[in-house]
Amino acid sequence: MKTKSDKISISLIQMDIAWENMPVNLMNLEKKFKEIPSETEIIILPEMFSTGFTMNVDKLPKPLGLRSFDWLKTKAKELDKIILGSILTEDNGKYYNRMYWMRPDGTFGYYDKRHLFHMGGEHKVMSAGKNRKIVTYKNLNFMLQICYDLRFPVWSKNRYDKEKEAYEFDVLIYIANWPESRKQAYLNLLKARAIENQSYVIWVNRVGKDGKGISHSGDSQLIDPMGNSIESSPPYQEGLLNIELKPEIVKKLRDNFKVGMDWDDFIIKT
Repeated sequence: MKTKSDKISISLIQMDIAWENMPVNLMNLEKKFKEIPSETEIIILPEMFSTGFTMNVDKLPKPLGLRSFDWLKTKAKELDKIILGSILTEDNGKYYNRMYWMRPDGTFGYYDKRHLFHMGGEHKVMSAGKNRKIVTYKNLNFMLQICYDLRFPVWSKNRYDKEKEAYEFDVLIYIANWPESRKQAYLNLLKARAIENQSYVIWVNRVGKDGKGISHSGDSQLIDPMGNSIESSPPYQEGLLNIELKPEIVKKLRDNFKVGMDWDDFIIKT
């Protein structure tokens, strides 16, 4: 992967997801990939991009998640870009809502969704993740999160090492299938997460109706460390949003307002 500057170019794909129809979703994404600028370094897809937010594991191709994983790996290599997205995955007899950070060379990191959505029955099928996941690209650290995790600020709370004068992460990424009926919640929580962590926040949400008739408005966007939404996708529409992260913006804020020095220390029991 070629990189020429400290800035990071990212493409967010806001898409309608065909319910439990992996071939259609993967085909649609391949069409959308053709619109991605050559300078893009990272592509971010919504939560469960290949199936929609379904718990009907018996209706999906087995082994569960393998086809989508192989496709993700192939496309990252073909495009020479990092691709993120979550897949309903089976691992050692358990099911996870697993978010992959797939690199062009075939190596990857992953995050298993910690907070399972009880009102959607996710906890009846999925196993909760136990570990936070931070990945590094160029000179920024990215914290990976999925949808419902947004409501739990302790799980996503940044940390500051006073001896090293270093922050744990610089960018929070949330991928989602979050309904339109509760959009006011995420629109406010996203800004709060950016401000309290002094970090960029990236939100990638689906549009359209899912298999249960639930509507999604998307509202995919980039929020700066001050809580300002600086780039956003038109709601209710499929589309590509190309954004640019500038590390100096995070650094300048933290240098001028070192609230991290006063953050509480804590340990999360898993």
